[in-house]
Amino acid sequence: MDVRWEEAGWERLTGRVGRQRLPVWDCTVGLVVGDESVLLIDPGSSVREGARVRSEAERLTGRSVTHIAFTHGHFDHVLGASAFSGVQVFGAVGLDALLASGREELCGDAVRHGLAEAEAAEAVDLLVLPGHPVSGERTLELGGVQVLLANVGPGHTGHDLAVFVPGERETVFCGDLVEESGEPSTGPDAMPRQWPAALDRLLALGGEDALYVPGHGAVVTADFVRAQRATLAARSGVS
Repeated sequence: MDVRWEEAGWERLTGRVGRQRLPVWDCTVGLVVGDESVLLIDPGSSVREGARVRSEAERLTGRSVTHIAFTHGHFDHVLGASAFSGVQVFGAVGLDALLASGREELCGDAVRHGLAEAEAAEAVDLLVLPGHPVSGERTLELGGVQVLLANVGPGHTGHDLAVFVPGERETVFCGDLVEESGEPSTGPDAMPRQWPAALDRLLALGGEDALYVPGHGAVVTADFVRAQRATLAARSGVS
């Protein structure tokens, strides 16, 4: 398989794994290329952005994206999914119901963060719900690579999913459980007292030598995740 990540504007992480840091909100979108299937992690913040990501992923791999994983339900991580057709969408158990009942709140959050009102309304109207809930751990066989989806939350939200990809170094897509470009975001749906335990699970599954890919910012190490765990634990008063 000859995937020229950098030539296509993606950051290569391992032979089968890459990512982009999308503009405006610096949100990570991940890509895992199997011999038979292609997994995208967090498809962007709008239909327009999702369509651009889809086009670039197809040009890079020569194939269509077949699977999408939502790391959590915030607008910048889910609203691009409607640009993809015929995909299997995965999320932590309960995320489908949360998104279905919270469309107005999701739209309002997107607009408050700067997405144009018309774009936000379009994306929420076309919102794709995850049809494949992950309650514990679930393995996806993509052909030549098995990806582990793990419901490691709650923490940043009540529905945090991490994606573990084996390779020359294991790659862990953390969603916003880990942030490098700023302080961890503790919004109204965060569960700060449970967040340190979510990071413990992340580290236990990923291991000491993994590449940890935050929802926003540069790739980090296990030491960074531990330091962020300590900060969150001190902030919330847990051990």
